[in-house]
Amino acid sequence: MQLQEVIDYLHGIAPNEYQEEYDNSGLLVGNVQSAVTGIMVSLDVTEAVLEEAISLGCNTIVSHHPIIFSGLKRFTGSNYVQRIVQQAIKQDINLFAIHTNLDNVYEHGVNTNIAQILGLQDMEILQPKPGLEAAKVGSGIIGHIKEMEELEFLTHLKDKMAVNCIKYTALRGQKVRKVAICGGSGRFLLPASIAKGADIFISSDFKYHEFFDADGQIVIADIGHFESEQFTTQMLWTLLSGKFSKFATHYTKTNTNPVSYFV
Repeated sequence: MQLQEVIDYLHGIAPNEYQEEYDNSGLLVGNVQSAVTGIMVSLDVTEAVLEEAISLGCNTIVSHHPIIFSGLKRFTGSNYVQRIVQQAIKQDINLFAIHTNLDNVYEHGVNTNIAQILGLQDMEILQPKPGLEAAKVGSGIIGHIKEMEELEFLTHLKDKMAVNCIKYTALRGQKVRKVAICGGSGRFLLPASIAKGADIFISSDFKYHEFFDADGQIVIADIGHFESEQFTTQMLWTLLSGKFSKFATHYTKTNTNPVSYFV
């Protein structure tokens, strides 16, 4: 089984042209004609993940986040990105990323997966891409949930998303019925969430002053970047292991979250 077949399958789910302009999804290191001996699925590529893949005989790592976002001018091993790329080349490890293109699709998309975990119904793309509205392609998801009190919903969110803490804005004393979601950094979707009448917007990476932008119109629930996307690994593993039986597919046991909490 050549790597190209795996890439074709993943791009059939989330075409590479659906990624955002700033992104760097796709094959970053490797050869599409290489024979796949095993796949390691991870949210991020770290040195520990690379070592884990090598120990399991996996010559391909499929990650959500690309290890390379901008051009590399030197390979001197001076930082973790350079070291990972150098080691991947040395060990013939393919590095493939499926990032904002996987965020932007409806079926098997990152945000749809979060919405399903939370139990949302009647879901739709929060901010469709211009010209692709009919294809259900775009940023975020919005949907309805069984009516809950705000604190009841936050408890539900904390439990379902397995998070240690939630940063949230002032509660409005209203029931939660409509929920907007964006895995990862979703500040840019706050206006769309308000415009579409969401009671709460779940995302991450809000800066201090950006929380004020809720302005009493919505509740912002920041659950952390890793936490919001952590189930993407399981989703990708399920898709790949269900499609390909000629080689083993593993999902990493390495916690790649760079943020720790003292609770």
